[in-house]
Amino acid sequence: MIRFAQIAVFVAFLLVGTAAVAEETKAAKSTQPSAAETVARGRSLYAHHCSHCHGFNMVTSGTVAYDLRKFPHHDKARFVNSVTNGKGGMPPWKGTLSEEQLEQLWVYVLSGGKR
Repeated sequence: MIRFAQIAVFVAFLLVGTAAVAEETKAAKSTQPSAAETVARGRSLYAHHCSHCHGFNMVTSGTVAYDLRKFPHHDKARFVNSVTNGKGGMPPWKGTLSEEQLEQLWVYVLSGGKR
């Protein structure tokens, strides 16, 4: 009888623990933005910080600024380095943009400026 009680207690703890993990996973997923939300946040950051030189929706107005629609999609490290440290006439944004904001800008650049 004692062995049965021990097993019952173990199973109860197991079920409670599984339910708690499931709730934590569900909560974590609900706090992560969707891809569309990330693109929208990146678009907003781009409009505020980048559009002056790189153009509205990444369409340059004939300036010497790089056409971000042509940025290599496989080279995130180059993008982050250029934005963080500046490049050519582009100022560095280190200390102004967080890692999360850089990620949002990157996702927007990958969208090609499309909505």
